[in-house]
Amino acid sequence: MTTSTVDGRATITVPKPPRLTSVDMLRGLVIILMALDHTRDFFHSQAWLLDPTDPEKTNLALYLTRWVTHFCAPTFVLLAGMSAFLQGHFGKTRGDLARFLVTRGLWLIFLEMTLINLGWNFTIPGFGLQVIWALGMSMIALAGLIWLPRRIIVTVAVMIIAGHNLLDPVVPKDLGPAAPLWIILHEGGLTLTAFFVVYPILPWIGLMALGYALGPVLLEEAAKRRKTLVSMGLLMIAFFFVERGFNIYGDPHPWKTLAEPLRTAFSFMNVTKYPPSLDYILITVGPALVALALLERVKGWASDLLLVYGRAPLIFYIAHIFLIHALALAVGMAMGFQPGIFVAVLVDQTAIVKAGWGFPLIAVYGFWVLVVAALYPLCRWWGALKQRRRDWWLSYL
Repeated sequence: MTTSTVDGRATITVPKPPRLTSVDMLRGLVIILMALDHTRDFFHSQAWLLDPTDPEKTNLALYLTRWVTHFCAPTFVLLAGMSAFLQGHFGKTRGDLARFLVTRGLWLIFLEMTLINLGWNFTIPGFGLQVIWALGMSMIALAGLIWLPRRIIVTVAVMIIAGHNLLDPVVPKDLGPAAPLWIILHEGGLTLTAFFVVYPILPWIGLMALGYALGPVLLEEAAKRRKTLVSMGLLMIAFFFVERGFNIYGDPHPWKTLAEPLRTAFSFMNVTKYPPSLDYILITVGPALVALALLERVKGWASDLLLVYGRAPLIFYIAHIFLIHALALAVGMAMGFQPGIFVAVLVDQTAIVKAGWGFPLIAVYGFWVLVVAALYPLCRWWGALKQRRRDWWLSYL
């Protein structure tokens, strides 16, 4: 039996139900997709020469390889918000939950700036602030938001997600001393000499708040829960096509009619990730909610496989970066490339491009399968460890 509080209005005692495995399964699915994108970064011959979503230069296979990984970051953030709600509902007081969100958020930021940065570059030439940083900062922000009534959290989330593109015309150079703060919140880019913000945090905070506000949906009876998730997801998808079709608002890069229908479709679907636009969130979170409902019906080996990876997300994330980078280095040296071209590659790609490193896209898929398979034993061991032990530190990994 556990104590639950909802918006501070009542305290009830409820039995904790079995863990909703679809949440872990969805997390596992997007983790596997994420590894594809990062494998492409290190192994594809055109990784540093061509934007794979450039509608005028890409091809269908490359476009889809990149586009499908758009689901990863928003799904991570959305599920983190949902998980925070469930922790508060089944055990943690709001004070305990707030402390956990702040401390875990700070821990994730520390990992991003040290171990994860080292994995990407095999040195620390600066501090790239990517998805783990965004998760950490969003958790810290959520620690304050959870004290508000749910309807206020919903309002804040929707206002940020739907309205932050109104801020696109604001540029850091116009803000004087506040420019670094704006780069962190919305613009992205290099700030304070050594910090490169890949994931500006404002829209991610809104998305995590939305996940937290949607948490009660996961407590509904199964049939009702699936209906709610599918309805919300389809509504977001429909709104994307209507809103994107008007081509007035929702993304800083309007789509264009190009010479070929396929390239026009590429342009239409080429939504902005850095920072995530309204269109980007609609067309990624909508399908994610539908998938969350559908995955409840997945059983057997597919379910077991996704659960292995979905129950060890942070361990997989850290390990797969080191493994992909080390594999690229090992293969490159075996082929006669100088090891130095694989160091600090995210900071300066001049050497690796000049050396002519890389493979065709089909080989990237082979390396991806190898990486995911190689990490299976580690993820299975780690997931089993977390299931049988309740050490406090395990909740931080």
